[in-house]
Amino acid sequence: MTGIGWLQIIVFFATIVAVTKPLGVYMFRVFEGERQPLPRVFGAVERLCYRLSGVDPKREQTWKEYTFALLMFSAISLIVTYVIQRVQGVLPFNPQHFGAVEQTSAFNTAASFTTNTNWQAYSGESTMSYLTQMAGLAWHNFTSAAAGICVALAVGRGFTRRSGPDGAKTLGSFWVDMIRGIVYVFLPLSIIFALVLISQGVIQNLSPYLDVVTLEGGKQTLALGPVGSQEAIKQLGTNGGGFFNANAAHPFESPTPFTNFLSMFMIFAVSSALTYTYGRMARDQKHGWAVWGAMSILFFAGVTACYWAEAHGNPALAGLSVDQSIGNMEGKEARFGVSASALYATVTTDASCGAVNAMHDSFTPLGGLVPLANLQLGEVVFGGTGAGLYGMLIYVVLTVFIAGLMVGRTPEYLGKKIEAREMKLAMLYVLIFPLVILGFTAWSAVKPYGVSSLNNNGPHGLMEMLYAYTSGAANNGSAYAGLNANTPWYNVSLGLTMLAGRFLMIVPAMGIAGAMVGKKVVPPSGGTFPTNGSTFALLLVSIILIVGALTFFPALSLGNIVEHFAALSGKVY
Repeated sequence: MTGIGWLQIIVFFATIVAVTKPLGVYMFRVFEGERQPLPRVFGAVERLCYRLSGVDPKREQTWKEYTFALLMFSAISLIVTYVIQRVQGVLPFNPQHFGAVEQTSAFNTAASFTTNTNWQAYSGESTMSYLTQMAGLAWHNFTSAAAGICVALAVGRGFTRRSGPDGAKTLGSFWVDMIRGIVYVFLPLSIIFALVLISQGVIQNLSPYLDVVTLEGGKQTLALGPVGSQEAIKQLGTNGGGFFNANAAHPFESPTPFTNFLSMFMIFAVSSALTYTYGRMARDQKHGWAVWGAMSILFFAGVTACYWAEAHGNPALAGLSVDQSIGNMEGKEARFGVSASALYATVTTDASCGAVNAMHDSFTPLGGLVPLANLQLGEVVFGGTGAGLYGMLIYVVLTVFIAGLMVGRTPEYLGKKIEAREMKLAMLYVLIFPLVILGFTAWSAVKPYGVSSLNNNGPHGLMEMLYAYTSGAANNGSAYAGLNANTPWYNVSLGLTMLAGRFLMIVPAMGIAGAMVGKKVVPPSGGTFPTNGSTFALLLVSIILIVGALTFFPALSLGNIVEHFAALSGKVY
């Protein structure tokens, strides 16, 4: 662990701190302000979208209407993406003449990009045409990211809005929030960052693949395509799907240390800023910072543990004539090294992005435990765009409820009472996640079609399966890639896992928002638990860790932890 390594981590986080307030204020104006920014530019595009889609921007929706609109939009876009893959062989912008994507793989990919997961059981450069990449996958990178923000805003309004004089219990309009998220946030940011990435050497073209002669005299095919434009929204929207199989380790996706740094910055920027936006919505900026502080504590704990584990080398190689003075370099790009790889692995799994610049399957047992544990906390350490915030708000409800029990009074959050209905829905949200993950992992572990795809036996093989379903349910998309997931079983089961991890968890979250929006606000009293200080932030962190530990520690004990002690004793799986 070097000073330069720590400097990279500190500088990265300093930039996130710097962007949180200005971007948070900007998004508050976009979604909650009476007048949106740059009305002559973005406003004209917004109004055109309303006219073309027949949306009345003044009509708001109840939680059921809002949820139904989200589900129907997602279902239709999933079907469209599936069809594009199946018929890509007869569509234009296919210079390599790729044929139809296999049925289960097409379903898996459509479910993956619809849910903001971007799990890829295929090699993008050898499977998808340019049209599929642009019209199918990149389209979802915008809409799924915006949909996450929509849910976060709706849940936030449920907690922060006061009922109007007519008793209206609306949470805004899904269509308005979606259009504004794309037009005001993701499109302009994507254009800016795409141009920066292209200036650094990220490729952007529609040319056929290029056959070249190597220095050794051999032949190599260089995959080309519209990479820069997709790289920007993939990171900004915490999507993560790579144009190339090697993802952010590929020099055409991330050619320089600066693009590697910029890639991580884009992953955290919007999710971090949303906590400030929520503080404005709650009329309590200190509360927004307290939520942000809880996320930051978990981030630093994770990156410290991962960096320490990777910097100390692989215990399985101890005693061999292998130089590990610079740490565990297996599966890592020499351009980035241990510190940047550990930081990237932590960032991408904290934010449920899934982009990778190193092979998580090659991390040490304890180093690989950190990305997996980040996912199993429930996508709340900044999390996906919007998803991290509304997931954290569910834990805020649990924290406030437990704090209320401690002092023997009805719990309150932002002046509204937390009652039985909200707690039932919160527990449903919390339980769906491990039920899907552990259920499918156990199923795969005892069936030939599950274990036949493993590259490793023993505890590491178990972790390959557990990581896959955890990544799917957390809508992350990264993998312990020793598992061959491009089989009918894994394509279908992981597709269902991703859909459940997204939409079965959105419904109870929206139900809580619908229950809270109509409640009367009571003034705080001496027994009200303050939610804007360090005590609340630390209690919130404790609740998240306790829930995650109680749920997944037994499985982790059979995997990474056993593998670590086995490696210390000289046994390798």
